[in-house]
Amino acid sequence: MKLIGSLTSPYVRKVRIVFLEKKVDIDLELENVWAADTKIALNNPLGKVPCLLLDDGEVLYDSRVIAEYADTLSPVGKLIPVGSRERATVKTWEALADGIGDASILARLETTLRPVEQQSPAWLERQMDKINTGLSQMSKELGENTWCHSNQMTLADIAVGCALGFLLLRFPNIAWQAQYPNLDTLYQKLMQRPSFAETAPPTA
Repeated sequence: MKLIGSLTSPYVRKVRIVFLEKKVDIDLELENVWAADTKIALNNPLGKVPCLLLDDGEVLYDSRVIAEYADTLSPVGKLIPVGSRERATVKTWEALADGIGDASILARLETTLRPVEQQSPAWLERQMDKINTGLSQMSKELGENTWCHSNQMTLADIAVGCALGFLLLRFPNIAWQAQYPNLDTLYQKLMQRPSFAETAPPTA
């Protein structure tokens, strides 16, 4: 299998962590979807990463689809519960974390790809509000628990960790670590895992 992605995308990092936790080997092919010569549309008509090329030629895209598929490939460390209610809870955590990632990326694109005279302060504020309300909700839901759901790491924690890591990379001015110490405790614990350490995005 081959995963097409970038080293800074929180969604690519999420699925890479899932594969590492499941102890399933994949090849990583780097792709810059913003480059003029990007070939991502040859595999994903939506022009997004991650994109997983299976050995039989089938292509999977969207990080939630790939993460769910990866969790079925090995009995090691089940990351998505089987029970419908527990499964829905973990997937809701993932949706919340991915939503923060979505807003973060949109906010960054607004200030890095659009000329200053075309930027919308109202649009940027809307995205930043989503980030802040999302962080508040994650902190509230986590409370004093060790993990986002149950007594072990799940896809919920992986998604949250990737969203928080992306904020540290692209929005270091958002002081979520001081404002939400329980999220910081979770993040620091996750960063002790080889899967998180190995996929940490480059800072340069």
